[in-house]
Amino acid sequence: MRRRDFIKVITGSAVAWPLAARAQQSKPVRLGYLQGDVRDDPAARSLRRQFVLGMRDLGYIEGRDYVMEERYASGQMDRLPTYAQELVDLPVDVIVAGGEASIRAAKRATSQIPIVMTLAADPVGSGLIPTLAHPGSNVTGMSALASGGFA
Repeated sequence: MRRRDFIKVITGSAVAWPLAARAQQSKPVRLGYLQGDVRDDPAARSLRRQFVLGMRDLGYIEGRDYVMEERYASGQMDRLPTYAQELVDLPVDVIVAGGEASIRAAKRATSQIPIVMTLAADPVGSGLIPTLAHPGSNVTGMSALASGGFA
């Protein structure tokens, strides 16, 4: 087999694999979306929109590939544990939690459902995860932590 033909076969397989996996999926993935802010706040709407656009960039379309069960605490952080438990009880397949309070509430509500953290300023320093390289347990995601010294 020539090198060019081999590359075509490998590339075609890589593109077809996600489509085949999606075709076998009988129902959309159920995402729990947990935020401490107000749903109608422009910043919250922007974050949700960016999340949906990011999922679309990866080939996942809301309503077709996933549905979002959303809970917003409207700034009343004492509601977050209840909302996190609601998502666990539905159940959802994954919880996307933004901000330390939301991530902490989700982590307390479940050790089984994967939690994707967003907007975590210092997840190691706050005790959410042991290290960035190996977050451990059911928590993963990204950190907003940045070191100083930018020129």
